[in-house]
Order: sequence, then structure tokens, then C-alpha cells
Amino acid sequence: MTPLRLFLGLLFAAIVIYTAPVALAYGVNILPLFFGEIFAMSWQGQFNFDFFLMLLLSGFWTAWRNEFSPAGLALAVLAVFGGISFLAAYLLTLAIRLDDDAAAMILGPRRAAALRSGA
Repeated sequence: MTPLRLFLGLLFAAIVIYTAPVALAYGVNILPLFFGEIFAMSWQGQFNFDFFLMLLLSGFWTAWRNEFSPAGLALAVLAVFGGISFLAAYLLTLAIRLDDDAAAMILGPRRAAALRSGA
């Protein structure tokens, strides 16, 4: 799982390196721009809408993986608003903490244990 860990680290570093100068130049008030393009029904809006749906999927998966616990719901909000910076850091943390247990990373520890026990 070392290649996955490296990839996740690269994704995190890339988005931080890209975001820092953009945020300095344009500020962090992205929501009006982001949703404005969606409401304009432009190709940029189509891309933003597609991306937003991926963010919602990421948030839902994060909540589901954590069994919709209060912490899982809080992480889901971070997933939606944090994008790849959250998801890469979250998955990298899970890969390290769970000793590269892919089933536990994706399903959560309880579901992975149930899968292994055949329950």
C-alpha cells in the first residue's frame, strides 16, 4: 500500500501548493463563484456541478464509513467543504493507523470485521 500512501501524500501536497497562491490572490470566498457558474448553466457550471456531486458522495461515504456517528457527520461536512485536501489526508491517516487494512479503510472497522467473520 506504499504506492497509495505516496499518491495520497502527493495529492495533498499538490492541492496545498496550488491553493495557497490562488487564495492569496483571489481570497477564499469561492461559494458565489462556484454556485454562480452552476446557476448560469455554463460548461464551467457543469464541471462545478459534477464536482459538487463528487463532494457530496465523498461526504456521504465518510458519514457511512463512520456509521453516521456524530464524529462521522462532522467528518462528512469536512469532506464536502474540504475536497481532496480532506479526503487525501483522511485516507492517508486511515492507511497509516489501520496498518494498510484496505477493508477497514473503506468499510470501517466494524463492517470489515463482520466481513471477515462471515456475518
